[in-house]
Amino acid sequence: MLKKLVTLLVHPLTGAGLLMLITIIITAQNLFLQPNTFVNSSKLDTHYNNYLIFKQSFVHLTANKDLYLEYRNEQMDYYKYSPTFSLFMAPFSLLPDWSGLLIWNLLNCLLLFFALWNLPSMSDKTRLFMFGFIIIELITSLQNSQSNGLIAGLIVFALIFLERKQMLLASLAIVLTIYIKIFGLVSLALFLFYPDKLKAVFYTLGWILIMAILPLLVVPWYQLVYLYQSWIDLIQYDHSISWGLSFAGWLHSWIPFQSKNVILVFGIVLFCLPFIKSKFFNELKFRLLYLASILIWIVIFNHKAESPTYIIAITGVAIWFASQKIKAGNIVLMVFAFIFTVLSPTDLFPDSIRENFINRYDLNVLPCILIWLNITFDLMFYKQEIPGKL
Repeated sequence: MLKKLVTLLVHPLTGAGLLMLITIIITAQNLFLQPNTFVNSSKLDTHYNNYLIFKQSFVHLTANKDLYLEYRNEQMDYYKYSPTFSLFMAPFSLLPDWSGLLIWNLLNCLLLFFALWNLPSMSDKTRLFMFGFIIIELITSLQNSQSNGLIAGLIVFALIFLERKQMLLASLAIVLTIYIKIFGLVSLALFLFYPDKLKAVFYTLGWILIMAILPLLVVPWYQLVYLYQSWIDLIQYDHSISWGLSFAGWLHSWIPFQSKNVILVFGIVLFCLPFIKSKFFNELKFRLLYLASILIWIVIFNHKAESPTYIIAITGVAIWFASQKIKAGNIVLMVFAFIFTVLSPTDLFPDSIRENFINRYDLNVLPCILIWLNITFDLMFYKQEIPGKL
């Protein structure tokens, strides 16, 4: 009986079904919760405001409006994604909120679920563990109707496609992340571990060009050029004023350190150092550790990172832990991440502790910083190939 129960739990359709049920509940909750009203705005702030921003961006795109202005009567924040992403939201602009929001949330959670389930050389029990570890963080992202599950899923699928020698699909997955969030550029590093690098460059540049001009289907050339300039201006402005839940933000909360660029350069140098270990590029464990490093890096070195963004980093943490033998130090770091990164934004932590202790000192960032440094150390001193299934 117990064996049958375990077999049922580790079946991917069981996990997908449970995830769909959770997503339906979260979507219903967001739709029916009482909205908030903000001063100096006639717009009610719904609990799926991010989805409305995405959806409305297509309306603004087709009306030849600047996507990157503040539309206070429609939404409660700026649109910060590419013009191409707004084009992808065309189907959602035609749907009522209840169905569009549900499909959007399902896309984010199921893509990530099936990405983890298709990682190579992982046992079903390991995949179930990874999914169980990230589920709370995924719920946090879904409650905010964010695109972070989509980002994490696309990056993991990029490695899966590369492992299957499907270079065209891998490059498409990576370029899609770039046109959603610019930090997806970091995942281009995955190509360094595989042959046919010239083909990778060709496919990637081709997809970048196609994605860049795709909005010309609905806007004239001069408007598209203007939109890209406006997008760049917004990114630069955000970088100058935001610290986010990042390595720089954590450091800034402890000492009066003002240079985000110094921290970013530090992160880039450390990220690139393990590439000198090219003789290990043919080992799956090494590639999985670098995948984990990428997923964590794009969050902890992102000046706009916030709590719902951490589903990307926590996915990296899960892959890091699952891709090697169990060690006491890794268990400690894993528990540390689960308590301070995953659980701290939830109601399990009293508001007073969260505001005066966790948020004040950005302690929810620290576990991911330590784990990323640990991964970098392991890659720099990598010696052994992982045997068998993970």
